[in-house]
Order: sequence, then C-alpha cells, then structure tokens
Amino acid sequence: MTNSNPSLSAEQYQQKMQRRKEIQEQRLAQASQEKGLIIVNTGNGKGKTTAALGMVMRSLGHGFQVAIIQFIKGAWEPAEKAVLSHWENQVQFYAMGEGFTWETQDRERDIANAQAAWEKALTFIHNPDYQLILLDEINVALKLGYLEVETVLEGLDQKPQTTHVILTGRGAPAPLIQKADLVTEMKLIKHPFQEQGIKAQPGIEF
Repeated sequence: MTNSNPSLSAEQYQQKMQRRKEIQEQRLAQASQEKGLIIVNTGNGKGKTTAALGMVMRSLGHGFQVAIIQFIKGAWEPAEKAVLSHWENQVQFYAMGEGFTWETQDRERDIANAQAAWEKALTFIHNPDYQLILLDEINVALKLGYLEVETVLEGLDQKPQTTHVILTGRGAPAPLIQKADLVTEMKLIKHPFQEQGIKAQPGIEF
C-alpha cells in the first residue's frame, strides 16, 4: 500500500487506515434498512441520463423489471433503446416526447405529451412488479410547467415501499429535491459544443 501522506510513518498510516476501516464497518453494520429510493439527477452538466442508465444496467443484472419513460426525447430513435431491446423481457421503454421544445414549437402539444407520459409512468409506479422506474427528463417538463410538481409528488407517494424511481433533467424543483432520498447535481465545467463548436457525436451524446 502506498503512503498517500508522506508526513506519516508507515506504522502511523496503517493505524489511520485501520481506524477508517473500523468506522466504515460500523456504518455498514448500522445501515440495515432497505427502502425504495427517490433519486434525482439534475444540474447543467452532462451525464444525468447516463448515470441513471448505469443503475438500469445494474438492475437488469439482478433480474429486476425496469420501466423507462422519456418525457422530452422521442423525435429521434435513441441508441439506448436499441441496446435495451436485448432485455425486452425485463424492460418497458416509452419515448413519449417529440424532441426539444425549440424543435416542436407547440407548447400545448408538449404539455399533452408530458401529461400522457406521466399517466404512463403512473401505471408502472403503481405496479409492484417493477423495481426500478426511470423518468427521463421529467425535471425539464416540471421546470417548463408541463406538469405540476404537486402532481408528481403525489404520484411518488403511491409507489410501493421497495420501488426505486429516478427523475432526471436540469432544473429539478426544490420540493422534489427536498422529497428525494438521493440527489446528484451534475456541474458543467467544459462542453465541446460550447467551447469548440463540436457537434453531438454517436456514442457520446446519443
């Protein structure tokens, strides 16, 4: 083991790591509760949906049933859907948007699509057979006023005790963040489109 703190002797470093190990083991022993989590991935940085899909892959590996509802994307066929089709017995995938708001340019239609996506999401939220539900870009729909945050919070209250729900998209409202069990904010540092004018590329953006 490399001593990451050169001011400590090898013996002092070993003692420090032993104390840290004991603390971690104590925390793990105390964390015995199981609970279906409300998870929010938000912020202006890239990776919100990608991180959620990582949880989807883990859940599939455990043999869980998963539902994915996309609230904004949908006008184009996402590569993720092509990959997930290999688990068609475990995954239900619905891309119910029609693209970004500047593409549709029809607020009433966007609202109708978001509300239809929410009604579809509720069918899975109410179904105890589904252990993980991903509501992709729902935070954007909330931010734009396509859905009422109170409606979504009430729906989340109806999920089974062991069901996990992930809500992605920038601009997650404060009441949702307060209700969630796990919140991650992706911070934008640099982006190739903004900094260099590099277009979205297969395998990176879609």
